[in-house]
Amino acid sequence: MIPVQNIYYMLSYAFRALESQGYRYMATESFHNVADLCAAILCKGVSLQIKRGLGRDYLSQTEQLSALRGRIDIQDSIKTQSLMRQRLVCTYDDFSVNTSLNQIVKTTMVLLLHSNIAPVRKKEIRNLLPCFDGVDLLDIHTIDWHPHYNRQNETYRMLISVCNLVVKGLLQTNEDGTSSLMDFLDEQRMCRLYEKFILEYYRKEYSCYGLFANASQIPWQLDDGFDDMLPILQTDIMLTYQGKVLIIDAKYYTQTTQQHFNVRSVHSGNLNQIFTYVKNKETELAGQPHEVSGMLLYAKTDEEIYPDHEYKMSGNRIAVRTLDLSGDFDSIRAQLDAIVEKYLNAPKLLH
Repeated sequence: MIPVQNIYYMLSYAFRALESQGYRYMATESFHNVADLCAAILCKGVSLQIKRGLGRDYLSQTEQLSALRGRIDIQDSIKTQSLMRQRLVCTYDDFSVNTSLNQIVKTTMVLLLHSNIAPVRKKEIRNLLPCFDGVDLLDIHTIDWHPHYNRQNETYRMLISVCNLVVKGLLQTNEDGTSSLMDFLDEQRMCRLYEKFILEYYRKEYSCYGLFANASQIPWQLDDGFDDMLPILQTDIMLTYQGKVLIIDAKYYTQTTQQHFNVRSVHSGNLNQIFTYVKNKETELAGQPHEVSGMLLYAKTDEEIYPDHEYKMSGNRIAVRTLDLSGDFDSIRAQLDAIVEKYLNAPKLLH
């Protein structure tokens, strides 16, 4: 079981905005479930956004008016016989707070208001909701989670990501058709958070040492260049340091191993995937000094048997490890630091 406090630290790396002064008190506050943590993050983020001013946009409105505004819709004016009442159907642009981003935030806050979170958090949400008067609620099943961001609304990016975690990752439907919030994120959402956390940890903590961390694609090394219908080799984390490359595939499963005839083994598909990544990267770097290694990094579960092995495959090291997320965060840091110290000879960090 991952402590809620560690979820906060993972989120703080995944979303750099949580490192700002306004959120730092959360590092010492206790939360009884992840929904409560998300509610606290959302309340703080919304409060900061209100101080900046809620995002607005020009939205097209059509209504019957007694005075001309915008463009007259002659066809609708005739059809509705509004002229008989000395009114016109007008279409105009209104600079409104009723934007899709504000709608997502308000919908999520209302959802949290009816969930199992601390009373103090519900009070914060009730105090914030009047600022969203005039903002419509959305059907949570039809929300567009891929809004367009620009310089005017960039501050909403983290808020919308947290809303997505709440609506998609924490929401579950009960047998009677009602909805409630789970204590922890579902496996799919945790997997994405787990991947992003590891990538952003290395990107933040080691960039000043010249270690390059990204989630880049690896080109297929083909004899004739024919690549029709080949899948994209998209890595979760690729670390590069002084000619050494470590490709990490981060996996968050309820069960880290597969079982066949009472014999446990590493998931064959995962092992084939990391081997393919490593060998194509190895061929790509041929002719220059290099060393390519691969690692399947599973989040440790409550299973009694978990993988912790290293193999030598066709000249490359392929490791299968687990990352224990159940201890304090210093122990998680130590595990991540030990990986790059061993496989990349990266300098030891002093936290």
